[in-house]
Formats: sequence, C-alpha cells, structure tokens
Amino acid sequence: MSPKPVLLVTAGLLVGVTVTYFAMGRRETPAKPSAAAALPPGVVELAPDALRNAGLHFAIATSSTMQIRLDVTGTIAPEDSRVAHVRPLGRGLIETVSVTLGQMVRKGDPLLTYDNIELGEQVGAFLEARAALRTAESDREVKRLFLARADELIKVEGIARQTVELRRGELRAAESAVASAEATVARIEEQLHRFGLSDADVGRLSPVESASGHRAASHNILRAPVNGLVTRYEVAPGELVEPDRELFTITDLSTVWVLGDIYEQDVSRVKAGADAQVRVDAYPDRRFSGRLTYVSSVIDPKTRTAKARVVVENPDGALKLDMFARIALPTPERRPALTVPAAAVQYLDGQPIVFVRRDDGRFARRAVTVGIASDTDVEIREGLTAGDEVVGAGSFYLKTALLRERIGGGE
Repeated sequence: MSPKPVLLVTAGLLVGVTVTYFAMGRRETPAKPSAAAALPPGVVELAPDALRNAGLHFAIATSSTMQIRLDVTGTIAPEDSRVAHVRPLGRGLIETVSVTLGQMVRKGDPLLTYDNIELGEQVGAFLEARAALRTAESDREVKRLFLARADELIKVEGIARQTVELRRGELRAAESAVASAEATVARIEEQLHRFGLSDADVGRLSPVESASGHRAASHNILRAPVNGLVTRYEVAPGELVEPDRELFTITDLSTVWVLGDIYEQDVSRVKAGADAQVRVDAYPDRRFSGRLTYVSSVIDPKTRTAKARVVVENPDGALKLDMFARIALPTPERRPALTVPAAAVQYLDGQPIVFVRRDDGRFARRAVTVGIASDTDVEIREGLTAGDEVVGAGSFYLKTALLRERIGGGE
C-alpha cells in the first residue's frame, strides 16, 4: 500500500474526531434537580454544617403517667388593685389633654392641665392669711416695744404699775394673734400641698407678687398615679369638671387575672393555691404560668358554675384585656399517656406538629393531637407511637426551615 492513502484515512479520522468533539462541546448538560425539590412534602434535610449549628436535642416518645388537668375557659381581666381611677383634685376648666385612649403611661406622666378654680380660691385665702400674719407680727413688735418702754419708766416711777401690766397683757394678746394667724397659714398651706403645690411653689406665693403669678399658680397638672394603660378616657379641652367625675382609668397590666367558670361537678377537683397553665389563641406556641388564687363558694344558679381566678404575670403585656383564654388546672388524678418534651411540639397553621427523626438523617413533620400538658411534657393522643424519636429542643429551627421551603416554592 502506498503512503498516500494511509495519510488520507488518518486525516479523515482526525476530522471525524474533531467534529465529534465540537458536537459534544455544544451539547447542553441537563440541570440536576435540587435536594429540596427531591424531598417529599413535609420533610426537612439539613446540611452537615447546619445540623451541627442547629443544636438539636432528641427524645423518645415514652409511655408514662400524667396528672390530669381540668380544662376551663375564661377571659383576661385586670387585677382590681392595679386599676387607678383618676379624678381632678378640684373643680376646674380643662385646658390641654396630654394622653389618648390606649396609651401606655408611666407614674408621674402628665395627663392634663386645668385651671383649678378651688386652688385659685385657696391661693387667695393663703395670701390673705399671710397678710394677716404679717399684720399680727407687726402689732406684736409694737406691743413688745411698748412693754419694754413701760419697764424702763417704772424704774424711775415715771409710769403707774397698772399701766405696765396693761402693756404686758396687750403683748400676750398680740402673741396669741400671731399664733392664730400662723395656724391659719399652715392649714391653708396644707391644702395647697394637697393640690400638688410643692414647698417651692408655696414659697413663691406672697402678697407682694404680681397678680399674674397668683393666677398661674392655680393651673394644675394632673399626673398618672401608676404605670399602666389608659383604658378609659372621658375628657376634652374646655370642659368644666368636678372632683367626683372620673376622667381616666389607668390599668397596670404587668399582672392580670384570668377569670374562668368551673362546673359544679368539678369544683371538688381543684384547690386554690394550685399552679395553672393559660393559653390564648393569639400565641398558640406559648403557655402562660399562673396560680389559682380563688374558687367561689357560690354557684351561679343559671350556669351551675363557680367563678375561678388565676393570677398571671404579664411583664411584656402579651395578654390583652378581654382575650379569650383556656385554663388548665391540675387535679389529684393521674392516667397513662404517651408523652414527649413540651419543646418538641410546634404549631403550623394552628395544627400541632412534631418532627420525627428518620433513618436517612432527615426529619419528617408529623401532625399530632395533643392532650394534657405539664411544665415539661405534653401528652400525644394521636400521631406517634411509643419509641418514635422526635426533635425536642431545636424543633423551632426545623419549623423555620420548613417555612422557608414553603415560601421558596416547596409545599
């Protein structure tokens, strides 16, 4: 065979390889499906780094016995001793109002300013009393000088002793008048302090002050007596108000009452002093701890129920007045139950769920039906079996991951 054909064949092979190479280079590689898209609905998978950082704790659904709790309904109400009914100190004309209905105020915050008519009258009486005191003091000094003069004259027999005794009696009368005037000033000054004037305010009042200063003293600032929420507002600028009229109600909600109704047949199952758990629809993931402080001794003849009162600390103001509440009250009874840690139960769309650990390292959402609950455990009536491994502390992290997948187009 001659060399020429061999070269042609080789060149043809090279051309074929080149064409194949370019054709392969132009071919598009199909995208790999994402891990999230491959997951079944309700299943969460965490990358190794995320799994380490999530701080998940695991627990086994366990058969045990739990204390039975009595479930009653109720409403959030203010604690009676924490409700302040604010009235004006005296009859007056409202000038400005500094707060609105529903506003939070601190003790000492101004609520309104008003021209206190009674205070104005007391200021006038105080100035008159001060003037009378000064007159009495001047008269006393004159009588004291008269007596001193008489004492000198009696030494040289320039005056009768009867006149000296008369001068001494006049001085005693003048001293009594001063004491009486001082008592009147002190009594009126005390009234001024009750209207809110300080010692410095009273000190600035004197008969030699301008009339405008006296008029300004009658303008009172009504201040909040406690920290709380303005829950009643019955005032407007320009109104004439009397001391018996309630202008504001300020309610301290740092502690609230939950008032419920216990059926007659259940009254013997609970006792005052027991711990209680309160839940409201606004915070399905949260339980509020309280104490049952009162069970009425009177049964309502219409509903056949007794009133119960649970006191709950409410420092963040989460519990609002008139919220509907569910109260769980402990009883002496116990029953078998399948339980998981309280931290394992999350709520999604109002449905309680837990996350079950799977053998492949993923976590499956499981809808459950919950029963009675304690501070640490929750009864699972449906959705789990004994021995299922669930996520306890850290389950909220998985709920958040599940919601992210939903927003990103998962479920």
